[in-house]
Amino acid sequence: MREQGLRARSYRIYMKMAKLHRFYQSIKNIKKDTPKPTAVNQQWSGDLTYIRQGKRWMYLAVVIDLYSRKVVGWSLGSKKSTQLTMSSLRMGIRNRKPQERLLFHTDRGSEYRAHEVQALLSKNGIVPSMNRPGHCTDNAEVESFFHTLKGDMIRKNSFKSEKQLRDKLVGYIQHFYNRYRLHSSLGYRSPHEYEVMTG
Repeated sequence: MREQGLRARSYRIYMKMAKLHRFYQSIKNIKKDTPKPTAVNQQWSGDLTYIRQGKRWMYLAVVIDLYSRKVVGWSLGSKKSTQLTMSSLRMGIRNRKPQERLLFHTDRGSEYRAHEVQALLSKNGIVPSMNRPGHCTDNAEVESFFHTLKGDMIRKNSFKSEKQLRDKLVGYIQHFYNRYRLHSSLGYRSPHEYEVMTG
């Protein structure tokens, strides 16, 4: 190329990446400066964790209502992907039908920063909020749920198939955790009981 006087023009790619980086950095931690929710569907939080199934890892994405700690959406898959996080978010939207200006807080993982996820939030009038860089405790409520899930269910069981794991998660999340698992932060009530009592 040098002999022919040609040059590779790579600056356009750099400019696109720079703009993308600025977009990601522009998503602030709105949750940090927002009062605690006083009703359902004011603030949600989402995150991912991994669970061993046989000789492989499966990934669980959840969406939690921060008012009641209720799991309003979840999705299980073999890949840590944007589609997984979108599936859990779609379940929450379908189940709860939130009004506009709902705050959705996550970490800064690419599975939440992706254009498709941000477009889904925008389409439904949901406001994105993300952890400050290096501050994993900004999403403590979901981390607390994962700790509870693993203590109650995951460490006590081995899962021979994806179906077995999925069935166990349905039973734990939708029937036990949401309806019967007591929380000290809710006055020792379950998420379902707390929503009924305060609704």
